[in-house]
Amino acid sequence: MKNVKQPNRLLQHAITLAIVGMSTPLMAAELLVNDNEITVLDKAMVIGNPANIEKIAGSAQVVTKQDIRQQNYDDINRVLRKVPGVYVREEDGFGLFPSISLRGVDTTRNSKITIMEDGVMMAPAPYSAPAAYYSPTTGRMSGLEVLKGSSQIKYGPHTTGGVINYVSTPIPNKEKVYLKTTFGSFNEQRTHAYAGKTFDTSIGKIGVLVEGYQRESDGFKHIDETPDFKNGDDTGFTKQDTTIKLSWEPNTEMYQHFELKHGTSNLDANETYLGLSQKDFDADPTRRYSASRFDNIQSEQDQTSLRWSLSPTDDVDIVTTLYKTNFARNWYKLDSINGENIANVIETAGISQDCLKGTAGCDFNVKANNRIYRSQGIESTGYFRFGSPNVQHEIMAGVRVHQDSITRFQWEDTYTQANNDTITGVVLGTPGDAGDRFQETKALAVFIQDTIETGNWTITPGIRYEMLDQLSEDPKGTTQSAGGTKNKDGKNSFNVSAYGIGAAYKFNNQWTGFSGLHTGYSTPSPRATRNGLDPETSTSFEVGARYTNTPNAFALESTLFYTAFENLIVTDNVGGTGNGEDGNFGKVNTFGLELAVQYDAGIAKQWGISTPSYLSATYTNATQANNAASSDAESIFSNGKKGNAVPYIPELTLSIGTGIETANWGVFITGSYVSETYTSADNVSNQLNGDGNPDARYGKTDAYFTADASTFYRVNKNVKLLAGVQNILNNEYVASRQPYGARGGLPQYVYAGIEMDW
Repeated sequence: MKNVKQPNRLLQHAITLAIVGMSTPLMAAELLVNDNEITVLDKAMVIGNPANIEKIAGSAQVVTKQDIRQQNYDDINRVLRKVPGVYVREEDGFGLFPSISLRGVDTTRNSKITIMEDGVMMAPAPYSAPAAYYSPTTGRMSGLEVLKGSSQIKYGPHTTGGVINYVSTPIPNKEKVYLKTTFGSFNEQRTHAYAGKTFDTSIGKIGVLVEGYQRESDGFKHIDETPDFKNGDDTGFTKQDTTIKLSWEPNTEMYQHFELKHGTSNLDANETYLGLSQKDFDADPTRRYSASRFDNIQSEQDQTSLRWSLSPTDDVDIVTTLYKTNFARNWYKLDSINGENIANVIETAGISQDCLKGTAGCDFNVKANNRIYRSQGIESTGYFRFGSPNVQHEIMAGVRVHQDSITRFQWEDTYTQANNDTITGVVLGTPGDAGDRFQETKALAVFIQDTIETGNWTITPGIRYEMLDQLSEDPKGTTQSAGGTKNKDGKNSFNVSAYGIGAAYKFNNQWTGFSGLHTGYSTPSPRATRNGLDPETSTSFEVGARYTNTPNAFALESTLFYTAFENLIVTDNVGGTGNGEDGNFGKVNTFGLELAVQYDAGIAKQWGISTPSYLSATYTNATQANNAASSDAESIFSNGKKGNAVPYIPELTLSIGTGIETANWGVFITGSYVSETYTSADNVSNQLNGDGNPDARYGKTDAYFTADASTFYRVNKNVKLLAGVQNILNNEYVASRQPYGARGGLPQYVYAGIEMDW
């Protein structure tokens, strides 16, 4: 047998944790802790350990598999509350449609951050239409990674915020079977199962993993029933994921690793854009108006990637990924009543509002927002190490060729409702008549970054450059905008770039300081570019420190950050409802302080038990630096004034948790606080839009506190019983006023289940 070259540390990170392509293994941490999995524990980083993260010139946090499973989370909003510098806008209470912001960027549908799974972009069309209704399923993940500030160089096309990488279940090294089933409130059932193994064969190591995940619920809301509709409690959903992975490490002198991954995700949810008036929310936050009874979203996603990693020499690693994703969805939802805007109807008394609630006759339109997204590309990153005894270099250089598109083929049906709320007729719309569009982006992205180590210093300068060719077509004719009539078709080409430098300094074995200055950008959609929209740009600065005292089981990271946005791109309708066009707001300045602390007194004092505790806090001041150019009442930034707060960015977020864990049982409790936010840039406290008219989308969200608790009992080394309560106090609060009116968070939710791990 040949002497097989062993993979070096960098490549093992890339293979094991799948943080490859246009990414960096420096984000990795203790995502996988089971010795039965391919974790390379002596190589993987542990958050807070200076031996591993002291050289990161920026703020980086990790959510481990244990963090996700401890409270039985499958809601990305609840998971990310532990991470400082992250802001979430809840919408449905289950986390199906997250809107996430990092350090003050617009929260709308994750459109300003880069969402990845195993290092591959997962937005349905990252360039052409990033604000879409897909997010990887949190409950099947092995961990999450969040990188801010220094992410600008390695990721795109949205680098003004940061990156969130979902890390999926790895192929196990030894035979492994996992099964977890839970049952909970609202008739929820959740099952997660996978099995896999790596085999030694004559042609090398061959690994296989088969995984399935299903979650279904009846929902916690109830729709006003009518004489011809008696199924008001069915406001739930079903979501199914499947994944298969195959890997091969051939017996060659040069180390190589191939991994093929294919996954699917299907969703069927009786969800709605429709919220409530403030008065009706106060009376019953779980109510839904009868006019929303036809609302439903169905989506299908499939992803395929092939990754090839090799080490030609001890100082060179190359990781290449070929990827493709397809996403199709149709959200059939209430769009207007008697031709009136839903948001105005909710807060305005009259026949249309009575129709909404089922006490008056009317005509209302339900639109089929039917769209297909495609994304594909190839990316390759090389790592090259060289230097002298005093100065070591590790150059990371990457290139990505990418293409994505969105096709809209929508229609609108008109329902006639009698005074007793029965439907007496339906006029079906013509497919394509309510938004027949096509957008496409072709992009070439390159970057280079050098990690320079000299003495106690680690310095990382870098630059990123992208060239975009975009196409926008409106087959049904021209479009109208404030600037006049626009051509129905358009082609555009432009370039964007980002550059920066970061530095980390190791003061001693406990303290590390870091700082970074970076520029960033967020590219507009082809339709927006056609109408003259400039890319969003930013300049960000951060400075911070990390402290770790391993014997005392204590770790701390604190970061002061500042970001100046130019040409901030905002969706030109409140809440991203799909009726308007994107626009440039102008300048926004964001500064704040992040703090993350971890301490385990049980380990530190050698009590024989573990008492894991943490504190995560973020103070943010996100303000508009100019008056809004738009006075359109549909725009979330209309009539904004210089000095006003940015919508949906809370001033203070706080998360705290503690627990007791022994070999056989454990109890944990966590609590999260979010301060109130304005829901529009004009910073009004009541439900009045920029025209002074009643509008359910305007006003404030509530400050709120929620607490979750969980417990487990280990029957034996393979079987664990678990139970818990989320939102223990059953607090009611307005989490969002988008898309159409007040919406609350998840009510008290109780669950129990069993976990088996062989």
